Amino acid sequence: MEIDEEKIWKKNIALIAHDNKKKDLIEWAEYNKGVLAAHNLIATGTTGSLLKQNLGLEVKALQSGPLGGDQQIGAMIAEGKIDFVIFFWDPLEPQPHDPDVKALLRLTVVWNVPVACNRATADFIISSPLMIEGYKRQIPNFEAYYQRSL
Repeated sequence: MEIDEEKIWKKNIALIAHDNKKKDLIEWAEYNKGVLAAHNLIATGTTGSLLKQNLGLEVKALQSGPLGGDQQIGAMIAEGKIDFVIFFWDPLEPQPHDPDVKALLRLTVVWNVPVACNRATADFIISSPLMIEGYKRQIPNFEAYYQRSL
């Protein structure tokens, strides 16, 4: 599906995939290339390289997930620089950086950032009318939390 870039609000989309899910994410991204081309793509290391090679789109590649890429994306979420996350994770394989993955997913919930952890959810997000409209997600008010820690 092609989109008129002048009529959309660019989103900052984080793309992540565990090793056993990289092929699935690449296939999903190829299918949705027309939509993704209109947005800013950020990915963890190897996933970013594969997306660039297979899609021919500009992708900002961070560190590999186990080397800090998940945490880099988490920091971008906390800074309000990510609009949503597509994270094809493998729940059946132990991950050496599992605490980083959990921290990343926790931050998506804390900062009210949509996250898709499988293809079905990614399909729902990318086909939403909100992909081409302006959407201002509600940022939680942490004032009471800040006051508590004083």
